[in-house]
Amino acid sequence: MTSPTSLLALLRSRTTVDCDTLDVDVATSLGPFQDCTSNQAIAFNELQESQHEALLQSSIDLARKLAGDFEKVSLTELAIEISMVSLSLRMAPHVKGFVHVQTNPSYSYSTSKTIENARRILDLFKHIDRDFDTSRVCLKVPSTWEGLQACRTLQATGITTLATTLFTLAQAALAGNVGCHYIAPYLNELRVQTEPGYKGDAPLFELCVAAQTYYKHHSLSTKVLPASLTSIDEIMLLAGVDHITIAPKLLRELASTKVDPSYIANLPSLFDEVKTIADKIPPKLAFADNEDAFRLAMTRDSNGGNEGKLIQAINIFCDVQLKMEAMMRERGTV
Repeated sequence: MTSPTSLLALLRSRTTVDCDTLDVDVATSLGPFQDCTSNQAIAFNELQESQHEALLQSSIDLARKLAGDFEKVSLTELAIEISMVSLSLRMAPHVKGFVHVQTNPSYSYSTSKTIENARRILDLFKHIDRDFDTSRVCLKVPSTWEGLQACRTLQATGITTLATTLFTLAQAALAGNVGCHYIAPYLNELRVQTEPGYKGDAPLFELCVAAQTYYKHHSLSTKVLPASLTSIDEIMLLAGVDHITIAPKLLRELASTKVDPSYIANLPSLFDEVKTIADKIPPKLAFADNEDAFRLAMTRDSNGGNEGKLIQAINIFCDVQLKMEAMMRERGTV
């Protein structure tokens, strides 16, 4: 077998690589990728590109046409969801697995609204492309108590979910309890990605390893898919994780960085050291029907510090949602 010649090829030999973008050029030039992940920030940035003016207008036009079918949602919100679905459909032919769409972060603390939103997103895939196989859609849901209870209902009806903005083992355990297909531990808090110069706390490497070890130890099917990465060094330390999603800039850096046999033989992956933490894996945590225990565990984790990161991430995504709403209103929605 030919030895990998780049860090990206080496990473692919150890873990499944997903692209954290809605840019088709990235998928075609740096693939193959398994999944395409996204969120409101990724969609908003992609929609700023001039080539998407027609897509924005068609999203608004379709929102007006479908308004009678979706009376519980504003025309502006419907247009945003149509644009996100449309971008995902453009990516779908260029990945092997799921396209990920994040539910409205404004609903992070409402189970019923998150469920309704997730189902509407799936309906929109069919409205836009009736031939698209919606079993390839993964709904990303913020890992609040309410969000994870929504995942419980969605998974029970055959809808694939990912628990995102995840910072604690309590969230990971509950995501496993309710059957989420993936979790996305944020290695770095979202503020690191949005605020130039902000460093934040130490990356949550141990959480990524502990969550994957926990799932395997307790025979849970949930897969670990780290997100919010800031360097290729962070990425290579996670070689061996189930999945990993990477932004275009870091994908290009991985693809252009050559490796030699000595590096390959001594790849410093944290997942080669899982035996050293096996005795730290707790017994199976049953949070699915115990809201009080879950909330207490969240508050105790890092003295509430990681719960604060969850709240901060949701607030950042809510701010982006507002920017997307303003963008749609500027183009004629109300």
